[in-house]
Amino acid sequence: MRVLLVDSIDPSGEALLRAKAELLYCQEASFDGIRRAAVEADAIITRSRLPDDVFEAAPKVRAVTIHGTGTDLVPRAPASERGILIANLPGGNAQSVAEYCVMALLVLARSLVEIHSRLKATPWDEVRLLGAKSHEITGLTVGLVGVGEIGKRIAHICRNGFGMKVLGNRRRMDRADPNAEPAELDDLVERSDAIIVTCPLSPETYHLFEAKRIARMKKTAWLINAGRGAVIDESALIDALREKRIGGAMLDVYEHYRLEPGHPLLALENAVLTPHLAGMTVESRGRVSVLAAEDTLRMLAGERPRHLVNPEAWDAFTMRFSGKKKTA
Repeated sequence: MRVLLVDSIDPSGEALLRAKAELLYCQEASFDGIRRAAVEADAIITRSRLPDDVFEAAPKVRAVTIHGTGTDLVPRAPASERGILIANLPGGNAQSVAEYCVMALLVLARSLVEIHSRLKATPWDEVRLLGAKSHEITGLTVGLVGVGEIGKRIAHICRNGFGMKVLGNRRRMDRADPNAEPAELDDLVERSDAIIVTCPLSPETYHLFEAKRIARMKKTAWLINAGRGAVIDESALIDALREKRIGGAMLDVYEHYRLEPGHPLLALENAVLTPHLAGMTVESRGRVSVLAAEDTLRMLAGERPRHLVNPEAWDAFTMRFSGKKKTA
């Protein structure tokens, strides 16, 4: 069996896989690079988005494990049609992402990126004056769009650690967290000094933050996205940042997954950007890599993973790879 690692994983996960499979490595996580690397793979482990036609290029694949939570990284319909199982690992990197989001609050509040950048080429005293426009976050209101495993941790840290007022919006408002006051989305947007987006991408959340909703934000408010890029209309956000109609943004995810050279966001001083790494820490990689390896081997053995994203594929999977139908 051959398992393709689109992105690197912790050595502990690799060791589990090597005991039963040959490992393949993707040299470049671009769509073309993934297609080339996946040709002989029986299974794929990924943190990067796979191309929609990946299974046409990789006809042997029977299982894909998402090294994290985001189910939009894998084309579900083509996988299910071919009897390919998709597993994800919800909660495995929740603490790392929550800490990233709290860090983002502090980075934006204290203008750290601007200060660091300008200190390299600007006189000391002039840069030091930038500190006068920074803020304490204690007493500010943070709005959480998505109060799942990540949002709950952010709410706990912000309310109990910093004394912030926390508003929360989620699909099931009757499941609100005790650290987050339930709020309708537009009310949350208008009241928040900072908005943190961690909700999943779905037809309902696609461009949830479009031009009209971004226009409801306070002029001084910050927008942080560590969920899925397409929840925010990137063009509308770029316009708001260029015109300084909001205070700034820190983004770890983007509408088209990766930022190509010359992307408009790269030219904006009030946008702090990272390359989809909020969930990547030594600790989370260790936990998630072992879980990913175990679930991948489980699926290759014809068994259900812990978290099956596409249960509709089960019958086709068992028919395709065992020659007989198994009960779910």
